[in-house]
Amino acid sequence: MTLQKGFTLIELMVVVVVIGILAAVAIPSYSDYVVRGKLVEASTFLSSLRVRMEQYYQDNRTYQLPAGGCGVGMPLAPTVKYFTLGCVAPTADTYIITATATSTGGVYGFVFNVNQFNAKDTTSVPAGWTTSTTCWVTKRGGAC
Repeated sequence: MTLQKGFTLIELMVVVVVIGILAAVAIPSYSDYVVRGKLVEASTFLSSLRVRMEQYYQDNRTYQLPAGGCGVGMPLAPTVKYFTLGCVAPTADTYIITATATSTGGVYGFVFNVNQFNAKDTTSVPAGWTTSTTCWVTKRGGAC
């Protein structure tokens, strides 16, 4: 009788199934983690711009430029990688700064806002996420 060495087909299939189950759990979790890391860019720039708008208001007693628009300039790429920043100052005493996700970076669909009262909201999110009227969403389910 000869002794056989190696793995049986059943043993190999069990290993493949185990790896498949682990991958099915790990890949979506990792993808969400990467997206959450990229969302920090929006909150960082919105907070910074809000402070700059308040400083501009203290100096000029208005949020608007004399020719219209917001009193501070918006950072552009390559400083901002995943979001396009915009600002609207409809009156001298009000403004809304918006961060809209670009189509690059895997965060497409997010839109974050902040105004002169520091009221934060998330008006748009991708499928599977939840919007919020009180904060910038950073996790699935609307968690901030």
